[in-house]
Amino acid sequence: MTEHETQPTTDPDQTPEETGEDQAQQDARQEDGAQVSTGNETAGVPEAAIPELVIISGMSGAGRSTAAKCLEDLGWFVVDNLPPALIPTMVELGARSQGNVARIAVVVDVRGRRFFDNLRESLADLDTRGVTRRIVFLESSDDALVRRFESVRRPHPLQGDGRIVDGIAAERELLRELRGDADLVIDTSSLNVHELRAKMDAQFAGEEEPELRATVMSFGFKYGLPVDADLVVDMRFLPNPHWVPELRPFTGLNEEVSAYVFNQPGAKEFIDRYSELLQLIAAGYRREGKRYVTIAVGCTGGKHRSVATSEKLAARLASQGVETVVVHRDMGRE
Repeated sequence: MTEHETQPTTDPDQTPEETGEDQAQQDARQEDGAQVSTGNETAGVPEAAIPELVIISGMSGAGRSTAAKCLEDLGWFVVDNLPPALIPTMVELGARSQGNVARIAVVVDVRGRRFFDNLRESLADLDTRGVTRRIVFLESSDDALVRRFESVRRPHPLQGDGRIVDGIAAERELLRELRGDADLVIDTSSLNVHELRAKMDAQFAGEEEPELRATVMSFGFKYGLPVDADLVVDMRFLPNPHWVPELRPFTGLNEEVSAYVFNQPGAKEFIDRYSELLQLIAAGYRREGKRYVTIAVGCTGGKHRSVATSEKLAARLASQGVETVVVHRDMGRE
């Protein structure tokens, strides 16, 4: 890390004579962006210069490094394995860059003993300074994490003298609160590197941040609930096209299946009413500063009803100005 000079701080109650500065020196120092912070400024830098901040965390082995590299490719300034206590300092240095570092991504993990105490203090400090910050949490199943650690023949950072599963359990418990506070949770259990990068690109690419981004994911209940779902919809109240011989080979992407699904009693009414409900929820998410939502739409196998409904729901959201990505998790597994 390169050394840098720090500007001397002054007591706002001191007179120019007490600080050894004349008014011209004070004016020059303020013009250089080093004036005393007044609350909504970071270390004396105007609020407009405060960089945007993304904190990447989550389970070890779930893809934190891949997510960080993706943001780096998108032009973010990325710092890997930064102790949480140093996050405000990193933001301050970015703010002093005169706009050269406008977006910072910080990767943090739980190897520090005072991880959460330091992280809470840092987040509270950032909030008081008016820093726009988001938390991305990388999740994965125990089975997937065990396979990944065994494939690289490395121990889990928290397993100590125990097994890999012991370290995973300890880390999952330690991260439980942070996962609940995350703005975006990505489950990488069934994702390869390219698919994870595609998800990150979908959320962070582009010059302007939309008000809200939605991922509509179809899935099959027999394969389990998506762990990164914010909202879950069950379409098993509609007749299953699987039992219609001429429709069984097709999926919800086919017009014949979609027409069958939405000609059933209650199907069109469901889309209308649920879309209205999502408008209400989206407005609340915006007020709370939540920018991402994952809506999981399920049926028995994730092939017919959930796929058709996901496509219809995504189109409705897009027409309401919500940037939407559609993912069919289990289509093709049969």
